[in-house]
Amino acid sequence: MAIAKRFITIEPEDAVDEWHIAGVVVHADPVRLGDVRAAVDLMAGAEVHAVSEAGKMVVTLEAPSSRAIAAHLTYLHQLDGVLSAALVYQHNEDAAAMAEEMSDELQPPGLH
Repeated sequence: MAIAKRFITIEPEDAVDEWHIAGVVVHADPVRLGDVRAAVDLMAGAEVHAVSEAGKMVVTLEAPSSRAIAAHLTYLHQLDGVLSAALVYQHNEDAAAMAEEMSDELQPPGLH
């Protein structure tokens, strides 16, 4: 049976076309780490980037509003096995800016 991603429904604040990206450090009970990672993998807009055997995970969240990011954080806090979920970074852009191609013209040679 296929497993669908879980969507957290948030009513939009305004008709602003934004996109929010947040960096979160999740600390889980090492015994429950597999279950916590599986739950995070099922969250729409969530991606696990690193995991330690001590139970720490680096996760990014993407959502259309700061309220949706807050709802995702609340959900993370409520997962069985999660000891803490700390927001370490949040950024938002106009959705149109997220589709712009970035060039390397301003980068010094050799830095990428």
